[in-house]
Parts: sequence; structure tokens; C-alpha cells
Amino acid sequence: MLRVLLVNDTNKQVGRLRAALMQAGCDVVEEVTSALMIPKKVADLKADVVIIDTDSPSRDVLEQICVVSQDAPKPIVMVSEDTQPAAIKAAIKAGVSAYVVEDIDPQRLSAVLDIAQARFEQDQALMQQIRQAESKLNERKVVERAKGLLMQLRNMTEAEAYHAMRKMAMDRNIRIIDVAQKLLSMNDLLT
Repeated sequence: MLRVLLVNDTNKQVGRLRAALMQAGCDVVEEVTSALMIPKKVADLKADVVIIDTDSPSRDVLEQICVVSQDAPKPIVMVSEDTQPAAIKAAIKAGVSAYVVEDIDPQRLSAVLDIAQARFEQDQALMQQIRQAESKLNERKVVERAKGLLMQLRNMTEAEAYHAMRKMAMDRNIRIIDVAQKLLSMNDLLT
């Protein structure tokens, strides 16, 4: 059963939305009316999805979505009456997985939640790929610096420096990045 945190950032009742969620088989774990409570409630209640009903996404709501997206990412569905492209872009940029204009039709609710979860999972996978690529790039920079150091200190060619580091890594059963970091650390210590 999908655990939903419902955020009512409007002056209207969201009872119809709550009833539609329950009819779709969701467990509405809590309904809050303050955007400032979103990050704490997501963490405390371990909600699977956050649905925010708002007339127009305010700066406070967008900031709290950013906090959730950074600290404890969850699929977030925003239901709003604001059709302005700038508002939609700001919501998506903050971390909203699905932006629905007007009310959610109860018959489409399950599909909207599925889309939000799929989009969220895709975004998370992409972020993981970016983190891995950045990590590999940073490791490559360290290895290049260590090669340069060996070339300078030992008068080696680039291929010889790399081969020496690779051999040391294989002999000690460690990664080449570890050899590179140790070389750079020792050089810092000795200079």
C-alpha cells in the first residue's frame, strides 16, 4: 500500500482528493497545511509519495520541495491551478515528479501516481550515473596528477609512470587510485 503525505497549501478542503487516494488503495498517512512541515513529516512518516495541493507553488513550498529532494528524495506530485509555464518549470526544477493542472480526476489518480514514481526512479538513476561519472573523473584527475609527479621526480615517460603505478596497485592488491592518492600524500608530506 502506497503511503501518501498530503499537503494542503490552499484555502479549500482536499477531502475529495483524500477520498480518491483511499479509493485508489493509498494510505494517507497525514495531511499537513504548512509547507514548512514537509521535510520533517516526510522523514517522520516515511511517506512513499508526497502530494501537494496548491493554488500556485509559492517560494516556501518550492524551497521545502528542494529540501526533501536533497535530504530524503521522494516522488512528489503537485496539483495546482497555476498554468503558467514559469510556475511549472520552477516546480519541476525544485523536484516535483508530476505537475497536474486543476484537480486530479479520481479515475486518473493511479496513473498519475505511477507516472510520478516512474519519473522519480528515472531521475534518481540519472543522478546516480552523474555521481559515478563525476567520481570517475575526479579519480582520473588524481591519477593524472600522480603520473605527472612520477614523470617529474623520476624522469619517467607517461607510459612508464602509469605502468609503475599499475604494477604497485597489482602487487599490493589495491586500486590504482589508492596508489595515486598515497603518492600525492607522500609528496605533500615530504615537500
